[in-house]
Amino acid sequence: MNIWDKTHECMSRDELEQLQLERLQVVINRVYKNVTHYRKIFNDLGIIAEDICSLSDLTKLPFTTKDDLCVNYPYGMFAVPLREIVRIHSSSGTTSKPIVMGYTKNDIKIWSNLTARFMTAAGVTHDDVVQITFRYGLFTGAFGVHYGAETIGASVIPMGTGNTDKQIMIMQDYKTTALVSTLSYALVIADRLEQLEIDPQSLSLKTGLFGGELWSEKMCEEIENRLLLKATDNYVVSEVMGPGVAGECLCKRGMHINEDSFIPEIINPETGALLPAGSEGELVLTTLTREAFPMIRYRTGDISSLDYSLCECGRTLVRMKKVARRSDDMLIVKGVNVFPSQVEDAIFSVAQGETPYQIVVERKGAMDNVEVVIEVTDKIFSLELQKQRSFLEAIKKRISSVTGINADVRLVEAKSLLRQKGKISRVLDKRKL
Repeated sequence: MNIWDKTHECMSRDELEQLQLERLQVVINRVYKNVTHYRKIFNDLGIIAEDICSLSDLTKLPFTTKDDLCVNYPYGMFAVPLREIVRIHSSSGTTSKPIVMGYTKNDIKIWSNLTARFMTAAGVTHDDVVQITFRYGLFTGAFGVHYGAETIGASVIPMGTGNTDKQIMIMQDYKTTALVSTLSYALVIADRLEQLEIDPQSLSLKTGLFGGELWSEKMCEEIENRLLLKATDNYVVSEVMGPGVAGECLCKRGMHINEDSFIPEIINPETGALLPAGSEGELVLTTLTREAFPMIRYRTGDISSLDYSLCECGRTLVRMKKVARRSDDMLIVKGVNVFPSQVEDAIFSVAQGETPYQIVVERKGAMDNVEVVIEVTDKIFSLELQKQRSFLEAIKKRISSVTGINADVRLVEAKSLLRQKGKISRVLDKRKL
């Protein structure tokens, strides 16, 4: 199996932990000096860089949460002056304000090499033609994989999202060998190939790199059989980097975390206590090589576990189990992070008051579908039929604006939503992941 960076991907555990400690001490000094948020917290807790003498001392440091990032919007968490930032990306937060991430020139270089690692592990080489169907823009996904593919020396087709028929035409004419997408969109492509009566054997596809959403082994097997490629998963956390945090090798026994750039921990999501290796809990990441946007013990909200046993591929990096659920209420829909609070804010802003609702998510065919069900209140009931339709349309547009997804919105009778102990379950996720 090809390995992009044998020096760091195949280090002994002792060498790796020594490198992590050295880099961690540098990061602690940098954030204390340059990031007001961390300096205040460290001062309040009486923490100094010299206190971090071993990796076990990491637990002395506070967690960083999405709320911290939102409070410091837009540039409060940057550790370098804005003049040193060459790229700005963002992801959705729990409010209408996004979380803003900055990258220096060196950050981009490191990012490119980290994504090159998991793409090489998935089988991509300089001979490949890589078709990227992620959205290009503030989202980190497309650019991160783009950088990695170019670093490897592969040819990149920056298709972006949508227009499935054109995606297929490009695959045929340009001889695409590696497909980058969400797995659900790959299934859409497979469905369309069948409708067009195009034999997948006529394509040149051999590799699929799928990330941005939760998916099961059954879905993986289905796409491999229908598109005749080898499918691998990769883990994306925009707040700490984007693509390049972790990815599967062809052994497919978990995703290798790039530990020379990220220290992973598994904690009890309720208590915050560190859990032993192999335990299932919330994944926490500390960045070691980020210049512009260093992150100390960032709570990802993703439930996983860590496997430190050696992998047959030769990499010594720890492997994380595929993420199947979240510790918070965040939903991942078509690769987009959606918080129920965003939907609630959208409804409240249009309805001008609290309105009973429920978010229903289900998978129809290969695609996720979101429906927002709203109970009729006296205020809504008093509206004329045409105004009710306008009301629903306004909510639909507001949800799309805030979350970036399209949702169906419909009214139901008052008190018809199921309640438990008087409360409506805000989310009903019917997907079988």
